[in-house]
Amino acid sequence: MGDKPTLNPRHNKAEVFARLRDAHAREVTEDYVEMIGDLINEEGEARSVALAERFGVTAATVNNTIKRLERDGFVTSRPYRSIFLTEKGETLAKKCRDRHQIVYNFLVSIGVDPDTAEFDAEGIEHHVSEETLRVFESAISS
Repeated sequence: MGDKPTLNPRHNKAEVFARLRDAHAREVTEDYVEMIGDLINEEGEARSVALAERFGVTAATVNNTIKRLERDGFVTSRPYRSIFLTEKGETLAKKCRDRHQIVYNFLVSIGVDPDTAEFDAEGIEHHVSEETLRVFESAISS
């Protein structure tokens, strides 16, 4: 029972790092679609200025990211207008919110302070596997 888990020696380090890089690349997309959805729910619209303020980045950074999100089919926008999630964007935003909530609830359930859990969940949610999420959910519901 007291045995420490060890890294599977067959684990391919290159594969692990490739998966990590992929997760980092998805992180910005996920953060933006989630924030756009939150802004629409809270304020009735999502604008570049509000995104720049919430993320603490420049308008140029937001505009470049929105262009990429448009290209990838997550949002629609027009200059000087609100930004809208496509169906694909709404689906991703919901998945991100749900994943965040599961991670947050799990962390709180094991005794992490809610403020710390909120901060940590924001990072963990982008890197946690579906299998680990299922375990988190199971642990919460037990």
